[in-house]
Amino acid sequence: MSPSEPDELLLQKARRIRLLALDVDGILTDGRLYYDAAGGESKAFSTRDGFGLKAVRRFGIELALITGRTSAMVERRARELAIESVFQGSDDKLEVLNRLLGETGLDSESVCYAGDDWPDLPVLARVGLAVTAADAHPEVRRRVHWVTRAKGGHGAVREICDLLLHAQGHDQNLLSELLDR
Repeated sequence: MSPSEPDELLLQKARRIRLLALDVDGILTDGRLYYDAAGGESKAFSTRDGFGLKAVRRFGIELALITGRTSAMVERRARELAIESVFQGSDDKLEVLNRLLGETGLDSESVCYAGDDWPDLPVLARVGLAVTAADAHPEVRRRVHWVTRAKGGHGAVREICDLLLHAQGHDQNLLSELLDR
């Protein structure tokens, strides 16, 4: 699938979403890892993605991060965004999703998951709305409901949040609130 405007079927799927779960590397970041001479690691996150995540949470969508790697930077970003459900070092992301569904009482159709590579495919196949970034692995792009125009770490998550806000009728309310200040 190539990047496209949302159609009515996609909007219907997006209306049902109550949990937005995200892979980190390649979705919240561009997938690159930066190491300094002392062995420290850093990642870059988009502030626009952060605004979008805060907005969807405000309108009742729960947030979760599911990543195969473990990083202090992910913990820090999750704290900044008040994301409590953070699963790092997850070799079996589907098992994590199933645990999340059990804990929240949600069904898989009410979950949107964004992932960019083969380890994400089992989760993408299970959820109600499977999305990926424009620069995701080609096999992943073929198997999702929607591909963002933006690359991972460069606004892809914001596009997903905007889709959810629009489909659920919150985008114009939020925009009006911001403009009426």
